[in-house]
Parts: sequence; C-alpha cells; structure tokens
Amino acid sequence: MRKRQIIEGTVIRRDFPNKGIVSDLIKVSADDAVENEKMEGNCVIKNTLPGQRVRGIVTKSGKNRLEARLLEVLEEAPDAIESPCPHFGICGSCHYLSMTYEQELALKEEQVKKLLSDAFKRQETEPVWDGIKKSPIRFEYRNKMEFSFGDEVKDGPLSLGMHKRGSMHDIVTVKGCQIIDSDYRKILTCVLDYFASMYTPLSNNEVCEKNISDDNSNVVEKNNLTTNNIVSQKYDQKIITGKETVTFYHTMQKKGYLRHLLVRKARKTGQILVDLITTTQEEHDLNPLKDALLSLDLDGEIVGFLHTKNDSLSDAVVDQGTDIIYGQDHFTEELLGLKFDITPFSFFQTNSLSAEVLYDTVRDYVREGMKEQGRDKAHILYDLYCGTGTISQLMSPVADKVIGVEIIEEAVEAAKINAKRNNVDNCEFIAGDVLKVLDEIEEKPDYIILDPPRDGIHPKALRKIIDYGVDRMVYVSCKPTSLQRDLVELQAAGYRIERACAVNQFPCTVHVETVVLLTKTTA
Repeated sequence: MRKRQIIEGTVIRRDFPNKGIVSDLIKVSADDAVENEKMEGNCVIKNTLPGQRVRGIVTKSGKNRLEARLLEVLEEAPDAIESPCPHFGICGSCHYLSMTYEQELALKEEQVKKLLSDAFKRQETEPVWDGIKKSPIRFEYRNKMEFSFGDEVKDGPLSLGMHKRGSMHDIVTVKGCQIIDSDYRKILTCVLDYFASMYTPLSNNEVCEKNISDDNSNVVEKNNLTTNNIVSQKYDQKIITGKETVTFYHTMQKKGYLRHLLVRKARKTGQILVDLITTTQEEHDLNPLKDALLSLDLDGEIVGFLHTKNDSLSDAVVDQGTDIIYGQDHFTEELLGLKFDITPFSFFQTNSLSAEVLYDTVRDYVREGMKEQGRDKAHILYDLYCGTGTISQLMSPVADKVIGVEIIEEAVEAAKINAKRNNVDNCEFIAGDVLKVLDEIEEKPDYIILDPPRDGIHPKALRKIIDYGVDRMVYVSCKPTSLQRDLVELQAAGYRIERACAVNQFPCTVHVETVVLLTKTTA
C-alpha cells in the first residue's frame, strides 16, 4: 500500500485513547471513483467513532501497520446524536459529544478492560471488575480551564480558546464550550473582547518595528530582536499611532505578549481565580481589564485576578513570577467534607464532583485491604505523587500516620495549609522527586497509595516501591496505558490485582481514571 492512497472503510471499534480501527477497506482513485479492489486487514484512523463510514489518506504503511489521516466522515454512526457544542469536531478537546452518556461510558469501560485484559490473564484468580463509575454530571463540570491566545487562521482575528483539532498552532475561540459553565464563558468573552480591540498581528508589528528602526537609524535585525527592543518599539508605535496595541506569543518566532488565560472555579464554593499569563516583551496596565472582569454578572465570585510572567520557549505554562492584581492568589474548594485552598498551578482534580466518586472508591479499596488483614488502620501510609494532599487527608482516619510526597513545592505548601485548616494532624508532606525522597524517609510504610502523573511511575522509583514489600497498594491512574505497563513489573514482583474499576473523571473527552487494588501474594 503506497502512501497518500485514498481509502474508505467502516470504524468497528475505538482503542484508547483515540485510535479508530477501520475495517471493510476499499481503495478510492484520485478522481474520487471507488475502485473495485478491496483491502485485507484494518487501518488506524484517529478522530473517528464506531459505526462511522470514513475516508482517509494513508500516512504510514508497513507489513503489519496501516495508518491514515481522516479526510471526511462519509456517514455518521447509525445511533449518533446531535452534539450540543457548536465547536465539536473543530476544537481538539472533546470527542464523544455525538454519543449518549451511556454509550460513552460503555466505550471507555471496554477500552480500559481491553488494556487490562493481559494483566487479568497473568493471574490464576480473576480480579473483581467493579465496572465504570460515572461522573454525577456530564456537562459544565470543569473547575479549571487553560485557554490559549492565538488565531484560527494566519493573521486573522485574535482567538482565545482551545487548539484546533490536529493543529499545534491554530486556536479556536470556544464561547459555546459545554464542559465549562457560563461564568467561564463570560470571563473568556470579556478578556477576548478587551484585547481584540487593540490586537495587531505580529507581522504588522514587525513592519512597524523596521520602519521605526530605520527612522531612528537603528536597524535591528528582524530575527534578532531583544526584549528591550521589542518593548521600546512597542511604545514608539503607540506614540505614532495614538493607539495601544497588543500581540499574542508565537512559539515559532518566540515573539509576542499574550499566552494563556487560566481560570479556576470551585464547584462547591463558587470562588473563581483568573490568571492572565504573558511574556515580559510588552507592558500593559491590566487594571482596566480587572475592572471589566469585576463588573461581570457571574454566578460565582472572582476572589483573585493574577498576572503570571512566562518567557519560557515552550508552549507550556511556566510560572516565572506572579503578581496579584486583585484579591488573593488562591481559591477554596470543598471535597468530601474537607476544605482545600488551591493556588493557580497546584494539581487538583479538574472535576470536583467526580473526584468525590474517585476518592470514595480509593478509600473503599483501602478499607477493604485493611479488613482482609484484620485491622482498622495502617501504621504508616505513603501517598506518593500527592499533589495538594487531598488523598492524604481523606485517608488520615485509616492510618496512624500518612506521608505524602509531591515534586511541586507550591502544592506541598498548600497541602500543609489545607491539613492545618482541616484539623488533620497525622499527615506529613515532603517536597521532592519520589525517586529520591524514598531513599531519605526513615519510616517505612505498610500501605501505599500511588497516584502518578500520566506517564506513570519511573521504573527505578517503581522498583523501590516494590522493595518495601507492603501487603496492599492502591494504584490510581489517569492513563491506563501507563498503568498497563507498570502492572507488568508489579505482577512479576508477586502482586496480583484484587479489584479494579474505571471512573469517568473527564466526560466527553478521551481520558478516564482507573483504580486498582493490589495484593502481595509471594515474597
């Protein structure tokens, strides 16, 4: 099969996270006529759903591998529903809005069980599968959104929203997004409208910069502008035009000002934190924007408006200094009866209501492990990759002492504050890399909870965890393929899966949480 061959077929299933498996393949000629030649095997086409009839163009072809890029959905799945979101299919965030909630749950459960099937087969005893637990709400559930500034087409109007599906650079304004509530949409619109009136494409600024430099007999090489040059020329342009202008940051050119808008809102308290993230290449008075935000008619309340500087070259949000323009630098959320102060970049589950389902499950698994051991409490419980200490504090009643380890210092400081306000006095939090900290902790655990980032556990850290030889572990995974990999090592070391389930922590998206209770069976 040659590359760029046009093919058609029917999607028979979707593997995690985004691999549509297409069967009944036929070739299509360049003039769009369907050729009679049928093809053996299947093809992987991303961004497709079971039941769809699709057309794609081959991008990879090998002996046992065929991949194509989606060109067109020829026929929707017979049971497809109309998406409630006007951005569905354009925005790269949500994938399952043309499915019912029941279909989404069934698909995710099937994906997780398929990934864990080999692990289940490696054991003599079949694990208990507790199914998939659904989020109490499917829409307007997020307590955090990180919007990007950019444009949808080159030098087009300013956009603020999510990356366009299949693009690293194009940004779609998502004023109608359905996984955020109306307060997010109002804040997004307010910030976009504020900057849109003064937005100038970077290419226009470069022309102006060159003219200004020529007039001043101070020619600056186009591709070697320093930050000071950009800032000074910015204000020269303002003087010449009589108008303040603003640009967004271009990752390829390493120039521009506006980068991201981070909005966090507590589901239970309604408190809102807004953080504008920019480079230092321009200077702007943000007080008028503050006034515009505070004048919005919101269901919740803005308790803080922040300005974070980020001159890093990557597209990731990096905190290189944050100023408080208004209010405070944190908001408060409630979870299972406890209160948590959350700072802009601290990890906290993005779906508060479903997080209660998730952590209830973790707590139940821990208690079950205790019960089977004939005791009510662990002596020392490790909560590794603990974030702001939510699991640690929720587990405090079932342990004499909980030790939480987290690499982000800001999150650890928040965990200490949260524990104090919740009157939890048996939790200790340590800032550092799990791989290194495990060598330094003198108190050894008899129970471990693992809640690593998406890439899973570093192999060397996993080996150290296994060497503790605890009878029970609970592994909470936000990426089942990483869990699948780590289970190979854990089972080889004598652990077996006792119970497992999925939790639909991120409705409408491809992501899903998995919780596994592991029991030590051999030395």
